[in-house]
Amino acid sequence: MGRFVNPDNSAFQVALNSPIYVDKTGLLEYTNSVLNTTEAYICNCRPRRFGKSYAANMLAAYYSKGCNSEEMFSGLDISRESDFKTHLNKYDVIHLDIQWFLANCDNVDNVVAFITKSVQAELREIYPGVLPEEEISLSESLSRIKNIVGQKFIIIIDEWDVLIRDEAANKKVQEKYINFLRAMFKGTEPTKYIQLVYLTGILPIKKEKTQSALNNFDEFTMLDAGVMAPYIGFTEAEVKDLCERYHRDFEKVKYWYDGYLLEDYQVYNPKAVVSVCVRGRFRSYWSETASYEAIVPFINMNYDGLKNAIIEILSGASIKVNTAAFKNDTVNIQSKDDVLTYLIHLGYLGYNQNRRTAFVPNEEIRQELTMAVESRKWNEMITFQQESEHLLEATLDMDEEAVEEGIEKIHTEYVSNIQYNNENSLSSVLAIAYLSSMEYYFKPVRELPTGRGFADFVFIPKPEYVSSYPALVVELKWNKNVKTALQQIKEKQYPDSVLDYTGDILLVEINYDKKTKEHQCLIEKYEKL
Repeated sequence: MGRFVNPDNSAFQVALNSPIYVDKTGLLEYTNSVLNTTEAYICNCRPRRFGKSYAANMLAAYYSKGCNSEEMFSGLDISRESDFKTHLNKYDVIHLDIQWFLANCDNVDNVVAFITKSVQAELREIYPGVLPEEEISLSESLSRIKNIVGQKFIIIIDEWDVLIRDEAANKKVQEKYINFLRAMFKGTEPTKYIQLVYLTGILPIKKEKTQSALNNFDEFTMLDAGVMAPYIGFTEAEVKDLCERYHRDFEKVKYWYDGYLLEDYQVYNPKAVVSVCVRGRFRSYWSETASYEAIVPFINMNYDGLKNAIIEILSGASIKVNTAAFKNDTVNIQSKDDVLTYLIHLGYLGYNQNRRTAFVPNEEIRQELTMAVESRKWNEMITFQQESEHLLEATLDMDEEAVEEGIEKIHTEYVSNIQYNNENSLSSVLAIAYLSSMEYYFKPVRELPTGRGFADFVFIPKPEYVSSYPALVVELKWNKNVKTALQQIKEKQYPDSVLDYTGDILLVEINYDKKTKEHQCLIEKYEKL
């Protein structure tokens, strides 16, 4: 057993010893199914705090010849598979944490050499006389061992992209690292000594130079998680189970930490869920491991439409994003869409693959993004928050004229002229106009099912504000009679769908006249029967 070659299972044992462990050994069922195939090259990317290292440690503990892990995995999901023992502790495993090598290297230029020297020293102990004493590449070492001994390798690399992210401007280091990866994994010769490769990090494979180096990898990302979806974060069923076990309010946990949509799964932030179950405090745990300061330079970039997009997202809206142009590094960011795509990979935004839209996934992230924006003292944001506060106050005071003026001002100043006469644009206006409501209300529900139709927006007060803030049922219309529309709210029985959530209810009808470019508003207090 070694540190990097055929490690023991102690790192995974730490996870099993933790107060909360959620069984993700189903991942092993998939990796077992692709061993020694063209699909055995896996790059599984996810944000910080989403269990990247846990998964890497689990793979090492299961496959490594350097330990006996049968008892450790007994009772876990993988133990019920027919091939459980077929692959258990049967392989030579090389497990690398690039972040560790970077932190312990005297010079970043020598990271690749440090990795090579460290691994080769252990390979010489395991296979004495097979490798020459003179310096050769790690890929050459693995090729020689396979040729002489007949042994293939499983290679697990944690934080594979740390040099891509942290040394993005250091072309010399990047070139060395890319060449190292290319030699290890690309071409005919690696297929002879590779049983499985599992890379995990935050960013997908970098486009351009590394694309040709690693285009034989299957990528699973926050944009397209594929079969990895249930193993990235906690699923809703897993969170419900934890809430029952620890007597936590599931709906509150969902509001704070849910929102990542991967395939058919609602995915929760594991670190946050564990923290709230153990500690019992609902707050943002994000900054404990990933400071918002890392994203401030990006959201402050002066790309056309970026600041308005951030404001709209913070207001609870979803916006279209083109993720195709992002080159998976932080040097070549060139547009609003690049910034938003990067925020998706970092976990600061959720992504709807079918609609190709980005959104703030939950209250925890909304608070972190708000702090990031406020730390830069955007003049646009300060002014907008003030206008939004005035609009909310006017709505609560049932001052229809002031609401009309506030909506019209926001529509004019925060929506592009191209989209001004667009019905979807009006929905966006309402979403961002009530940004200040997020302090007192839950994220607005879009098109909430009602008695005989759909309400465009429903704002439900947070529990602590139920007695002092009414629910808002907001209906949007386009070239309609505002009085008729208000009557339609009553006829559709919209209020009945929110009576269980709050006390008082305000019915708010807003119409936009395309010809006059004016807004009309009617507000009425709903009288319960």
